Amino acid sequence: MPAVVQNLPLFLDGLRTTLQLAVGALVLALAVGTLVALLRVSPLGVLRVAGTAYVEFLRNTPLLVQMFFWVFGLPFVGVVLPEFGGALLGLAFYTSAFVAEAMRAGILSIQHGQIEAARAMGLSYVQTMRLVVLPQAIAITVPPLGNLAIALTKNTSVASAVLVPELMYQAEVVNARTFATYETFFVTAALYLALTIPLSRLVARLEHRLTRFRSA
Repeated sequence: MPAVVQNLPLFLDGLRTTLQLAVGALVLALAVGTLVALLRVSPLGVLRVAGTAYVEFLRNTPLLVQMFFWVFGLPFVGVVLPEFGGALLGLAFYTSAFVAEAMRAGILSIQHGQIEAARAMGLSYVQTMRLVVLPQAIAITVPPLGNLAIALTKNTSVASAVLVPELMYQAEVVNARTFATYETFFVTAALYLALTIPLSRLVARLEHRLTRFRSA
């Protein structure tokens, strides 16, 4: 595959950008999604409504539309983001809605008696969530969060539409230069697999260890 070999630096640059985009968006999505999940289970109705509105809006609008908003929409109100930053924010906030739902399910699966016991010991609501509920909820939600991380990694390909030079963007450049379509996109798929397969194995190992810890 001479066309691929000649353009290997472009593939590697795209792979590095994809990895940076995926890691940055995942960290932000986990932080924001956990916060929104806490809003969704808050005893205050106004916070629950706010959390629900956030999740329903982001979860039910296309990722590409959200990326276009961050990259091409914000300049109309005087805020200009670099393409990479806009794509990262779009991907992170989109994924955070799904993280919030996974975390909410994990929180609701914790026995209510544990919460009552923590409150009886004098812990505040925030302390109860931070020290008792969230650690268990995170352990329970490792499989769905792992699946979301894999989906997020693949969704980075959407960033090519907003001119981020990630893996799919570079593959399109190579294809336009060489017309070696099959070879180009075969290598592209293999590089995505090189990211997602180790991630799925890591998630499986974490799930196994956490399950063994909970049953001990």
